[in-house]
Amino acid sequence: MNRAKKWYNYLWIWSVVYFALGFFNIVFAWLGMIDFVVPLLFAIIAGNKGFCNRYCGRGQLFSLLGERLKGKKSRVMPRFFSGKFFRYGFLAFFMTMFASVCAQTYFVASGKSELRQVVKLLWTFKVPWKWAYSGFLGENLSWVAQFSYGFYSLMLTSTIVGLLFMILWRPRSWCAFCPMGTMTQSICKLKSDARKDKN
Repeated sequence: MNRAKKWYNYLWIWSVVYFALGFFNIVFAWLGMIDFVVPLLFAIIAGNKGFCNRYCGRGQLFSLLGERLKGKKSRVMPRFFSGKFFRYGFLAFFMTMFASVCAQTYFVASGKSELRQVVKLLWTFKVPWKWAYSGFLGENLSWVAQFSYGFYSLMLTSTIVGLLFMILWRPRSWCAFCPMGTMTQSICKLKSDARKDKN
């Protein structure tokens, strides 16, 4: 018997809407910070991975697409990708890329660099994306657009990687090494160890 779907079972729509909004107006990319902050709040306050398990729209999207495209047939992802070495290595790489986005944003804000209206795919390929920003914020706030381009690049790239892993292996293979999942898992472990020490 199928259980009635809850409202949070439709959060995959949020992922689709997010990328659609960023395609037409890059400043909407800031909304992606919700997917950065909320999982951390779940881990810090509740001490669990509730966001990843229930509310992650991207994970839901991978599940939905994977089931539609592949049905029940799927291969198990090689253990290497879910191992600690790869997970924490990928987290370090991802955070380095995020720091690079922040640095570029600072350079634009301080006038040391001009706004770059490109989306960087797979951390390598620069795709012109000028139609998504008309300069309506003015020169003084061009850093807002710069962060938008950089953050949208990160979100789009990680989604493409997740889709590739979905095609090759199980639908939510990305979740095994998702940077946010790795961070929240580490926070939950720290909180658990702290509770054990108190007892």
